[in-house]
Amino acid sequence: MPELPEVENIRIGLEKYLEGHSIKRIKVLNRRIFQGDEKKLIDTKFESAERFGKMIAINFNNGFSLLTHVKLTGQFIYRGPNLPKPPKLSRKVVGGLGGKHTHVIFHLSQGGVLYYNDIRKFGWIKLVETKKIKNESVSKLGPEPLKDLTLNLFTKIISSSKRPVKAVLMDQSKISGVGNIYANDALWLSQIVPTRPSQSLSGEEIKTLYKAIKKVLRKGLKQGGASELAFVTPDGAEGKYQDHTLVYGREGELCIRCKKAKIKKIFLSGRGTYFCPNCQHD
Repeated sequence: MPELPEVENIRIGLEKYLEGHSIKRIKVLNRRIFQGDEKKLIDTKFESAERFGKMIAINFNNGFSLLTHVKLTGQFIYRGPNLPKPPKLSRKVVGGLGGKHTHVIFHLSQGGVLYYNDIRKFGWIKLVETKKIKNESVSKLGPEPLKDLTLNLFTKIISSSKRPVKAVLMDQSKISGVGNIYANDALWLSQIVPTRPSQSLSGEEIKTLYKAIKKVLRKGLKQGGASELAFVTPDGAEGKYQDHTLVYGREGELCIRCKKAKIKKIFLSGRGTYFCPNCQHD
């Protein structure tokens, strides 16, 4: 599932490509994915795009927003005048634009089009009043690791749980935006084994992990996110972080730090979990 770097890159792309556009028509092909009366957005002008954890709010000038979560395979892809030379469409856009996996088509002013594709159809788009967004599931999110999460608050979160530290990092009610890829890499960078009870970490280890989370997320942002499964940016291209992971997805490979052990993979809370048995400590 896309994490903070991937969703932030979607937000950045939407804000860039939707600038100056208004909505002329919305074609909803799957009512389970699009919730609300799309007619309320006709002839409204795009204002901004905000991110809340792994969700995005696309705001319009009539006081309404589209709150969306792309889940596992959702894709927003733009074509129009704000992208005169689009890159080659990623093969991860199965069926192309307007194909069998396209579920919503936003027809924009100036000939622009925004497609929502979703192979597994777990994602959703909900029409809400902008002022009520924080009353939605957004209100249950923990602090943002690159914005609101202070070291003191992070220490409190880590020290107050007996669960495995990786599970705590991925709990969106505790910290928003961190998922499996970046939790694995941050723990490897901190030399902490993912199964370790969260409250057993020392103050120095917590500080190291705090810095590591910020570092891997910023690297993910810089690389345009990770296109491991279906993620693409709104221009239809892929991110590159999957080529730069530290430990995630590297089962059986020699650890790039200690060069003494091969990366192991276990399942923790149902998620593939990667670590070096030599340099990540209990």
